Amino acid sequence: MAQTGTGGARVPATIDVEPTLMLTTGTATDVGGRTENQDAVLTAALVPVGNGEGPLAAGQVLAVADGMGGHERGELASQMAIDTLRELIAAEPGTDAAALLRRVYREANNRIYAAGTTAGTGEATMGTTLVSAVVRGKYVTIANVGDSRAYLIRANRLNQLTEDHSLVADQVARGEISAEDARTSPHRNRLIHALGQRQKLDNRLPSIYEIILLPQDRLLLCSDGFYDVVPDEDLLRVVLSSSAEVAAATLIDVARQRNTTDNVSAVVLAADRPVIETPVPATRSTGAGNVVVTALVVIGVILFIAIVVAALTIL
Repeated sequence: MAQTGTGGARVPATIDVEPTLMLTTGTATDVGGRTENQDAVLTAALVPVGNGEGPLAAGQVLAVADGMGGHERGELASQMAIDTLRELIAAEPGTDAAALLRRVYREANNRIYAAGTTAGTGEATMGTTLVSAVVRGKYVTIANVGDSRAYLIRANRLNQLTEDHSLVADQVARGEISAEDARTSPHRNRLIHALGQRQKLDNRLPSIYEIILLPQDRLLLCSDGFYDVVPDEDLLRVVLSSSAEVAAATLIDVARQRNTTDNVSAVVLAADRPVIETPVPATRSTGAGNVVVTALVVIGVILFIAIVVAALTIL
């Protein structure tokens, strides 16, 4: 089931993917510190393809988009990105995930740019970030444009998988400012790349990352409303402390309590080993057992008769 929209929508989903791995997802989105929500999210099940093994196993597609360009423009841009992802993934389920995501992002860029370009000026009036993950069995392919992020939580550590396409991230990479300074920089929301901002998406985009999930792993996709106000250690604590569904909802609550000034959206995926109950074998009677029971009954009857006869003789 796909989930898109605003206003604190929360959708859990569970799907068995192979004997040693089970995926559970939780989704939440909220206006946060704004009056309208320009974020859009997606969680949708993927059916197995062909023999249903390896990268063609059952799984999920996950995504978070953070729109820009004013209330209606931003909402439209993020929803167009999500709709394009859902449409092309459904149309080509057996295609290599990395190649398919590249087509998705280019098509989304083209559609958003065409819809947002001011007639006769060529000026783009809307855009959106998009971070997405195609999960099939234990294989995950992640793509991103913009500063919505993907994190992997493994062995009690929070690892940022994606790189932000933002001015401050570029400054941090060049050593001009520290990561802490980037959190409070007045330019922290200025993007270098986003979908719909230019007629053609940069040839290097989207950025693609591939990982293999292990049991106990957690994957977090989120918009930038979190990491300005929620430290990494709190993201880690929340995601590890509860189910995927509860974790996504709790992250929203924490960001609001920390006075985020932006929309907040989170998709959490938990990878666990399924609980397999070992059946207790039923007790079955055997032929030998029946013989023993019969013998005991006969002996008991004989003893009873002997006791009665002895009593009569004495009398």
